[in-house]
Amino acid sequence: MNPRSDLAVYASHPASSRGRRHPETPAPTRSEYQRDRDRIVHSTAFRRLVYKTQVFLNHEGDLFRTRLTHSLEVAQLGRSIARSLRIDEDLVEAISLAHDLGHTPFGHAGQDALHECMADHGGFEHNLQSLRVVDQLEERYPHFDGLNLTFETREGILKHCSKVHAQQIEDAEPGGVGGRFLRREQPGLEAQLCNLADEIAYNAHDIDDGVRSGLITIEQLREVPLFDQYRHAAQAAHPHLKDAAMHRRLLYEAIRLMLSAQVYDVIDATSAALAQAAPTSADAVRRSPPLVRFSEPMREQSVVLKRFLFKNLYRHAQVMETTGRAQQVVRDLFAAYLQSPQEMKPAFAQQASTDDMAVKSRAVADFIAGMTDRFAGREHQRLTGQRLLD
Repeated sequence: MNPRSDLAVYASHPASSRGRRHPETPAPTRSEYQRDRDRIVHSTAFRRLVYKTQVFLNHEGDLFRTRLTHSLEVAQLGRSIARSLRIDEDLVEAISLAHDLGHTPFGHAGQDALHECMADHGGFEHNLQSLRVVDQLEERYPHFDGLNLTFETREGILKHCSKVHAQQIEDAEPGGVGGRFLRREQPGLEAQLCNLADEIAYNAHDIDDGVRSGLITIEQLREVPLFDQYRHAAQAAHPHLKDAAMHRRLLYEAIRLMLSAQVYDVIDATSAALAQAAPTSADAVRRSPPLVRFSEPMREQSVVLKRFLFKNLYRHAQVMETTGRAQQVVRDLFAAYLQSPQEMKPAFAQQASTDDMAVKSRAVADFIAGMTDRFAGREHQRLTGQRLLD
């Protein structure tokens, strides 16, 4: 297959993929990255994302973002930017849709609790778990575990990795996706883009969900220049949005303008960085400093927005009280399954039927990480008789 003429030389060309861990005959009508995307969409882990928390727990409202809707928004933003940069949109979409497959129920609260439970056995990190899902935990094919995705998709899924874990991956898979963390290299442009699209997406939709929840207000957001300049622009262009009845439309228009400005900023700043670095291949990108970026003024404004959301939304007393109970659910489940592995589904119970505490604990962590918010709550009530989440 010849390299695609619509892609730049620095893009990840599917015809030049480093391949899959288990060789497969190429698909007749799809590129390697399209095939990855399709496998991800049809996976069990992807379907579970619809009932996994972003910020607000699943039972708190039907219109708040979930891990699934977040992943779709990341993919949409990523593809829009990738098209302008002439990098592979299908790879960007595959990474975007898979990047949260390993996330626990109850969002970062659940991850923190599970990391605490696994402190003596390597900890827990959702990027590493996402890779574990696509490499091992999905059971869909007759001849191998996992989804057998391409190197480039797996590279993008493993966004962060400690040196210890990277060395473990490298020992098990020499020349694989752990090596770049040891060599201090970057991933391909498509993976770099997904990382930034993830940030753009959650900042925007957390504003929307925060205002919808009543925990933050448009008035409070006046202290955030990145949002307030587009609120002002929206009202200037559409004076009727100043009316209280237009509150929701004002919010949507301001967020839309903010998102557009960030997308164009990334395209311009990244194009300038590419012109300066002049990489001639995807591997040359890996040896370069990070190239997908905001301009410095936009980066500074994005940091101010993140600080505002952290203080006023993620650390809001109501959110903290709910996530505190969610963390207790995870801790209680971990202790219960460790004590009685037979309470888990058979495949996990079998893995946990060992005296090796590291192996047993990892099986329990895998089982809990795969849960939706709703299933975790039901299991907790079944095992403890308590109803911590209503």
